[in-house]
Amino acid sequence: QVQVVESGGGLVQTGGSLRLACAASGRTFSSYAMGWFRQAPGKEREFVAAISKRGGSAYYADSVKGRFAISRDNAKNTVYLQMNSLKPEDTAVYYCAAGRGLGNAVGLYDYWGQGTQVTVSS
Repeated sequence: QVQVVESGGGLVQTGGSLRLACAASGRTFSSYAMGWFRQAPGKEREFVAAISKRGGSAYYADSVKGRFAISRDNAKNTVYLQMNSLKPEDTAVYYCAAGRGLGNAVGLYDYWGQGTQVTVSS
């Protein structure tokens, strides 16, 4: 089992940057693909980015491609989401998740964090 805890959220102006971090417990971190999802008020949880177990492959939602970058450090059991050129529509609670499969479906991920709020002001 894996426990994940997100950090790094906050309030930022349009065009600004934030880096989210997700720290995972356990010695099997490198056995999991990792994903970032987000959920805005009144909307369903949506895929943002995912990275393979060793970090060799990454996938992004079209809405963040070119602005966000996912990375991982298996030695530190941590995955990151660098968010640049932020827009008000990026405002949401951001969730980190660990799963056995790599992809954009919520159902692929077994373990979820509590989320961190990101607010982008216009």
